[in-house]
Amino acid sequence: MKIMAVASIGGHWIQLLRLRPVFEGQDVVFVSTKASFASMVSNCKFYTIPDGSRKNPINLLLSFKVLFKILRQEKPEAILSTGAAPGLLALLCGKILGKKTIWVDSVANVEKLSMSGILASKFATHVYTQWPDLAQGTIKYAGSVLAKEQKQ
Repeated sequence: MKIMAVASIGGHWIQLLRLRPVFEGQDVVFVSTKASFASMVSNCKFYTIPDGSRKNPINLLLSFKVLFKILRQEKPEAILSTGAAPGLLALLCGKILGKKTIWVDSVANVEKLSMSGILASKFATHVYTQWPDLAQGTIKYAGSVLAKEQKQ
């Protein structure tokens, strides 16, 4: 299976990298907002997209355009994101193209889903929270990516 894994910088990227065991045996294309992150996934294809947010809507539009192009070129079967806005846009592009979409909300969202997580829950194929108390309806809990150290 070909998977596109998308996250912006900081904790979102770290949490995405902690999901690598899920990607074992799969063809993974990583996408982020910082070009230097390519060195962290040197055995996989990597693309850089503009970093946008609700405070920078022009970059959101640019990100959407670049993501759509990447998706049409790479043709993944599924898109997975740990956030934030660029990851949400990737899932939206994937939904438009009929792909499976998976959102994993940040572990930092202890009391409620992030704004992007709430939006993702409206259209994503699967939405996961990392806190059992936040699981309800279609939002599932399957553990935390930071819960325990993984053996290298």
